[in-house]
Amino acid sequence: MTVPTLTLHDGTSIPQLGFGVFQVPPPETAATVAKALDAGYRHIDTAQMYGNEAGVGDAIRESGLDRDDLYVTTKLNNTFHLPDDARREIDASLERLGLEQVDLFLIHWPLPTRYDGDFVQTWRALIEAQEAGKTRSIGVSNFQPAHLDRIVEETGVVPVVNQVEVHPFFANEDVRAANRRHGVLTEAWSPIAKGTVVDDDTIGEIASLVGRTPAQVALRWHVQRGDIVFPKSMNADRMRQNFEIFDFELEPTHMSAIDELDGGESGRMGPNPDTFDWIP
Repeated sequence: MTVPTLTLHDGTSIPQLGFGVFQVPPPETAATVAKALDAGYRHIDTAQMYGNEAGVGDAIRESGLDRDDLYVTTKLNNTFHLPDDARREIDASLERLGLEQVDLFLIHWPLPTRYDGDFVQTWRALIEAQEAGKTRSIGVSNFQPAHLDRIVEETGVVPVVNQVEVHPFFANEDVRAANRRHGVLTEAWSPIAKGTVVDDDTIGEIASLVGRTPAQVALRWHVQRGDIVFPKSMNADRMRQNFEIFDFELEPTHMSAIDELDGGESGRMGPNPDTFDWIP
């Protein structure tokens, strides 16, 4: 099965389906990513905060796959927003991954109540890294519309993606609209709402109608909305199920029924980026 690629505004392309390694224990990362690569995934999403970049790098080296066939994303830890720290840790990520260049580097969280609210300085450090060839593309994660507007206004450089919480119970439409306004693609983390989509009656009924699992239906909803998704599982069978979402389509009525599950802010499961200030 072929995963569609989407064109980013900087002219590069990105697979629409990726494999996320959030909460994969570092000692198990290499084996888990190897299973994902075996299932067909070619887009791996990690982060400094996850502590498992080295395991991702090990899996890539051991896979024997050509580097050009893989898309690798990592993210800057909240501890390293000051420019000198960011520069040093971008290099450290490359060393842990064993790569000369990543495909995409993100600011993990804006942290507007930390560092005197100056996440623009951090964005400038990523711009510098891209200019130095350390990453092909740069983007952000968990940025609210005001955060996105600010970095664009102050630097003139637009992120290629904004990776944010999105799932049927929290559609995050204000952020998705801001992303579209800037030509930024939305990446959805927690796309199956920490697995709770399997308990939803509406999604379950649609899954029965189309002969798919509730998780596959939720992931297909994301894809048809044009977002990039990162399902994660350490189970090889579920990895393959999550990968098999490009050989069917949801009807407009199915899409609308899932749209109606959006609970707005009450559906958010993760931290609110306007107030999240955790530094490990």
